[in-house]
Amino acid sequence: IPPFEPYRLQHVDAARINRGRTAYLANRGKLAQIEAETGVPEAIMVAIYGHETNYGSFTGDFDLIRSLATLAFEGRRRTLFEPELLATLKMLQSGVPRSRLVGSWAGATGYPQFLPGVYLRVARDGDGDGRADIWTSEADALASIGNYFVKAGWRRGQPWGVAVTVPAGIDRGAIANRTTAPRCPRVMERHSRWLSMAEWRQRGLVAQGAWPADNVLATLIEPDGPGKTGYLLTGNYRVILDYNCSNFYALSVGLLADAVAR
Repeated sequence: IPPFEPYRLQHVDAARINRGRTAYLANRGKLAQIEAETGVPEAIMVAIYGHETNYGSFTGDFDLIRSLATLAFEGRRRTLFEPELLATLKMLQSGVPRSRLVGSWAGATGYPQFLPGVYLRVARDGDGDGRADIWTSEADALASIGNYFVKAGWRRGQPWGVAVTVPAGIDRGAIANRTTAPRCPRVMERHSRWLSMAEWRQRGLVAQGAWPADNVLATLIEPDGPGKTGYLLTGNYRVILDYNCSNFYALSVGLLADAVAR
C-alpha cells in the first residue's frame, strides 16, 4: 500500500491552500449562509472545490453525451453509464445549455465534478438567479456541494477528524475492526473499530489539535503505518468518502479544509 505522505504533500500544498483562502474570502458571505443552512463547514465545501477542479481552473472538456454514450454502449460498465447518459439528456431537457455539457471522460462535470445523476439530485441555485449553474457560478457550485453533504448525512457541529500521535505500545488486536463495510470495503478495512474520543484518549492517543467532544465516535487509521501520524475519523469523514471513496482523497480534503480555515 503506498504511503499517504507524498500524496498529502502534493494535494495539500501551499499553492492549493493559498488559492483556497482566496476562494474562501471571495465567497465568504455566501459560504456563511450555506453553512448556517446546512451545517457543512465553509472550508469543507471550499476544499472539495479545490480538490475536484483546482478551484474551477480545470473542469474537463470531453463532450458528456458522446463520452457517456460510448461508455454505455461499450457494455462493461453499462449499468453505471447508461443511467448517466439518460440523466444528461434530462439536464438538456430541463434547460441546461448544450455547451455546458462537458467534463471528464467518465461524465463528471462542472466545478464540483458531479455526475449528471448527482446534478439532478443535489444541484442548487446559490446566487438566486433561478438556475443551478455549477459551471460558472461559484455560489451555485458551493451550495450544491453543501447540499450533497447534507443528503449524504453530514452531522452539524462534528469535525471530520483529528490528527493523533499513537502510542507505540497500543494493543492493535483490541482495536481491530471485525466487520465488513457494505460500501467501499477495501477503503474501510484500513480503519479500526469505532471507539469514543474519551476511549481513544484512555488508550494513550494524543491529539495534534483540539480534541473533539468525548462522546464523538471515531475510527483510527494510520495511513503511513505505525510510528507515523494517525487520524481519528468521525462519521463525517464517511460523508467525504461518499463523495470519493478513497482514504487519501478524504484525508486530504479534511486537511486542506483545516489549513484554509486557519
